[in-house]
Amino acid sequence: MLVAPPAVRLPAKAAVERALLELEQRLGPSKVDTSEAGRARHALDESEAVGRMPDAVVLAADASDVAVTLVVAEAHGVPVTPRAGGTGRTGGAVPVAGGIVLATHPMSGILEIDRQNLIAVVQPGLITAELHAAVEAEGLFYPPDPNSLKTCMIGGNVAENAGGPRAFKYGVTRDYVLGLEVCLMGGRVLRTGKRTVKGVTGYDVTALLVGSEGTLGVFTELTLKLIPKPTSVATVLALFADVRDSAAAVARVVASGLVPRCLELMDGPTLSAIRAQGVAVDPRANAMLLIEIDGTDDASLDHAIERLGESLTEGGKTIDVVAAQDASQRARLWEARRKLSPATRKLAQYKLSEDVVVPRSRLVDLFAEVDRIGDETGVRHLTYGHAGDGNMHVNWLWDDAGDRPAVDRAIEALMRATIRLGGTLTGEHGIGVLKAAYLPLEQSPELIGIQQDLKRVFDPSSLLNPGKIFPTGHGSC
Repeated sequence: MLVAPPAVRLPAKAAVERALLELEQRLGPSKVDTSEAGRARHALDESEAVGRMPDAVVLAADASDVAVTLVVAEAHGVPVTPRAGGTGRTGGAVPVAGGIVLATHPMSGILEIDRQNLIAVVQPGLITAELHAAVEAEGLFYPPDPNSLKTCMIGGNVAENAGGPRAFKYGVTRDYVLGLEVCLMGGRVLRTGKRTVKGVTGYDVTALLVGSEGTLGVFTELTLKLIPKPTSVATVLALFADVRDSAAAVARVVASGLVPRCLELMDGPTLSAIRAQGVAVDPRANAMLLIEIDGTDDASLDHAIERLGESLTEGGKTIDVVAAQDASQRARLWEARRKLSPATRKLAQYKLSEDVVVPRSRLVDLFAEVDRIGDETGVRHLTYGHAGDGNMHVNWLWDDAGDRPAVDRAIEALMRATIRLGGTLTGEHGIGVLKAAYLPLEQSPELIGIQQDLKRVFDPSSLLNPGKIFPTGHGSC
């Protein structure tokens, strides 16, 4: 079930033709893909958002290709949609106005790993898992770990301020971006930030660009902070008969003073999806916590596991607590977790996932609200996510296209409930197209207006990733 594109201004056909002709002349035809197959591959991301077929895809091999594309596009008034891995969940890389998709995946290099200063300098098309492997081979650690890490790319991670299971202890992508090279519409190139951990010179433009969803500029180089790699890691699985008991256990773990690097919660329907993948889970369980802790030595880790077990079993509501015995068992548990999104897609004809965040103390209330909304609308649902920081993925499932109005009511009710609980509309997927209509539920008109003013400073003609973040209404394809 695809969501229609927002109402945005479309470029004139003649202007597009002139822009593509100039791009072919300046970049060469091998970098300007106008084939139907090439354009179709770049028309969608991994969300339910649908855009308009782009008129061309520019395959940028370096920063100069990006700059030329943005010079030509602005001169002819043609919109540009930046794209890295295309793994986004809210339509951020979907070209809703046609025009040009500016693909940065060919720019995939690691330019520098500085062990002494704990820095990596990379290009936007680098796959996140490849960065992990490269720095860990040096005894270093880049903590952000979105579940799509095997396919998503650093440029997209920074554009969306991606999170992941390890965010509870280590933070999200923004916490590891020291500096950026970014190209603006018209071809201006800025270098923001620094190579030092400290630095307060001027406005923090780097922080503004992180999470801007490709609406302010296109990243061509990223300077990232690294930390020493933890030497000891343990994974613990806890099973519960009721999801509310698992949420209460999360509160106990945090209150005990433990800071797991991952604290994942899965409800009963989610466990059914895991079982369908061939992972044996006790049939009595209707909720599971998957917890990972790390440290610098085995002795301290053993003590932490003992304390963790005490917190989980307090109150006698736990069915079982099991520690993974070796690295391969840990890997199997996490592989099942990382495959949850595609696994849940198999449960119904249609699926929409919302990554809302509530204060950790309101997790039980969130599950109650989701159940209430499901009962009122008749829409099936399942919930899993990063309980440590209150970021839960609520998935709505249905088989009949005619049920879509009920799903829309469920999503809006979830957004309103999330705000009532003191939460926020998105934790790591951004606003994009799919959540733009709900932005006024969380932010005042004055705050939205200030952000739109900033957008105009960076992109006066509103040609860069138009139709994203801010509500515009929807049009037909």
